[in-house]
Amino acid sequence: MSRPSSDADFRRRLNRTYAAYTLGFVLLAGVLGVLERLGMPKQWLGFSFLLLTVLVYAGIGVFSRTTDPVEYYVAGRRVPAFYNGMAAGADWMSAASFLGMAGSLYLAGYGGLAFVLGWTGGFCLVALLLAPYLRRFGGFTVPDFLGARFESRGLRVMGAAAAVLVSFIYLVAQIYAIGLITTRLTGLTFEIGLFVGLGGVLVCSFLGGMRAVTWTQVAQYIIMILAYVVPVMWLSTQQTGFPLPQFTAGSEVREIATREQQLLRDPKELQVRALFEQRAQDFEHLLAGLPQSLDAERQRVSQVIAQLRAEDAPLAQIQAAEKVRAALPRTESEARELWQRAVTANRQRAEPLGGMPPHARPFAGDPEGTPAEQEAYTLSRRNFLALVLVLMVGTAGLPHILTRYYTVPSVAEARSSVAWTLFFIALLYLFAPALAVMLKHEVLHHLVGMPIAELPGWMRQWMRVDPGLLSIQDINQDGILQLGELRLGGDIVVLMTPELAGLPSVLAAMVAAGALAAALSTADGLLLTISSALSHDVYYRVMNPRASMTQRVTISKALLLATALTAAAVAAQRPADILLLVSAAFSLSGSTLVPALVAGIFWQRANKQGAAAGMLAGLGVTLYYMVGAHAGLRQALGLGGEPQLWWGIQPMAAAIFGLPAGIAALVAVSLLTPSPSPTAQALQARITGSG
Repeated sequence: MSRPSSDADFRRRLNRTYAAYTLGFVLLAGVLGVLERLGMPKQWLGFSFLLLTVLVYAGIGVFSRTTDPVEYYVAGRRVPAFYNGMAAGADWMSAASFLGMAGSLYLAGYGGLAFVLGWTGGFCLVALLLAPYLRRFGGFTVPDFLGARFESRGLRVMGAAAAVLVSFIYLVAQIYAIGLITTRLTGLTFEIGLFVGLGGVLVCSFLGGMRAVTWTQVAQYIIMILAYVVPVMWLSTQQTGFPLPQFTAGSEVREIATREQQLLRDPKELQVRALFEQRAQDFEHLLAGLPQSLDAERQRVSQVIAQLRAEDAPLAQIQAAEKVRAALPRTESEARELWQRAVTANRQRAEPLGGMPPHARPFAGDPEGTPAEQEAYTLSRRNFLALVLVLMVGTAGLPHILTRYYTVPSVAEARSSVAWTLFFIALLYLFAPALAVMLKHEVLHHLVGMPIAELPGWMRQWMRVDPGLLSIQDINQDGILQLGELRLGGDIVVLMTPELAGLPSVLAAMVAAGALAAALSTADGLLLTISSALSHDVYYRVMNPRASMTQRVTISKALLLATALTAAAVAAQRPADILLLVSAAFSLSGSTLVPALVAGIFWQRANKQGAAAGMLAGLGVTLYYMVGAHAGLRQALGLGGEPQLWWGIQPMAAAIFGLPAGIAALVAVSLLTPSPSPTAQALQARITGSG
């Protein structure tokens, strides 16, 4: 966008442009809805939303292209608070919020509210402790502040490394979500869909940096909030006759609780649980009998194949048996790992209600029950509170969020911008818990108990995309779907909402387009954060201070492209679920960056030695606990032994240990080493307004 003749003219142009854009999107949805009624295929609806929205984002990217570093890194510092709040809301409402929030609430019930409380509370910390002070500092990046405040090139590089680590983990989650959503919209394979969606990310951030990303994120927020709220209100009207589900969720929760009690006593559900438990015990026997049990399994399957051939069985049965033999582990260590995972998976499926807690129960266990129930209650509550704290502090340390507040014209607008961000995020967060309730109501009352042969076709489509997201196993062979036989991943709960409720296909396509906008908007911000940290803080500030403006922006674009392709290659391996990856990013940002940032702003005695010690201690303790307490990470790194939890805290909240370690190291080392220079102290006083 060209430089305006005045601030007022600029704001009026923005208002007119985005009002017309919103109207255009509503008209597009209406036209596609009419075309659907006239017979337009579902796949064409998905292609239409994908193509047209990505073309709009690309147009903004082309129109906002720039090589000016101030425009490229901080959008010229002239983004109004209202629009920066909207852009920050889009930057924030990643796939984890758009897809994972309702999915977590669906799977965890009350426990999922930790994400709502933690993420919302984090922006209170941003407003009180960081955003206005970083804007008063006036740099380009978070490492910029660390390098200037502590007068240390080494600390600048450490800050850049932390920003890259946190942002890359978060980025992989977003690109994984982009692959899922593009596959749902177009029918392409996951890997192809992933790289097609990646093109939509690159065209904005690559051409115009923060300038293009900001105006694209405003456009993406409008799409994602309409795509989230409209289907939820439609579903609420369909279920309850009232469009605002927040007012009717209480009665639906009571109906869910009644249905859960029925399922807990249902003979078919009990049979399914017993069969999964038997499978878990069978795999335990195989584990105990290694290595002889592996040879016995090979002989047994070979005998089955020979018998099928002798009986001239159908070719499909023979091929299925051969696939079973081919899937058998080749070595004892491989068998041990595979069968241990099978024990865990089957034991989880043997849990009541498919492993989900009762939706309205605050915590596991019973504070007035048996000692075991009391301990379960204490652990559940402890993990809930730990996760809330970690998510709050992690939010305050996310580099791609903090950088957004460099783009506003003044300190006052930085404060207003955070308030607008909270408002725009709350629009979605007020609907997510109600959506989870309505979805569980649909699943328990309509999907469970349906003949498997009559299940809708969209379920088979999702099973082909990724069985980890949706799978059905008729373990008792009765042809009827029991809750224990259904496995739903949290990442597809929102995407399947319209189809599960029988809403028009245009709404299903619109939800997918909104989810794509959420993932694209956050991926844009993360890519820009990574490339800016490497090009501005490492290349320009440390390696080549004489680099020209054009060189700096060119290097940033090259690094951005390389980062995007690397993250896509990692995401194509489907390393973990979205919420787990995002939680790891929050733990690392909270324990590594927040102590140094807050101390640098508010404590004049904080010095570079203390900040470095705090960052290293926070990072080290958090990573150590993540690896030690997470079974999947231990297996991936080839570590033996069982995961070890400290005080029962789950690895998702690892920063609960890293944060105090980082603070203690920062304070102790700062007090034991010389005070910072008068220049650093003067900068700290200027930032806080005390000098």
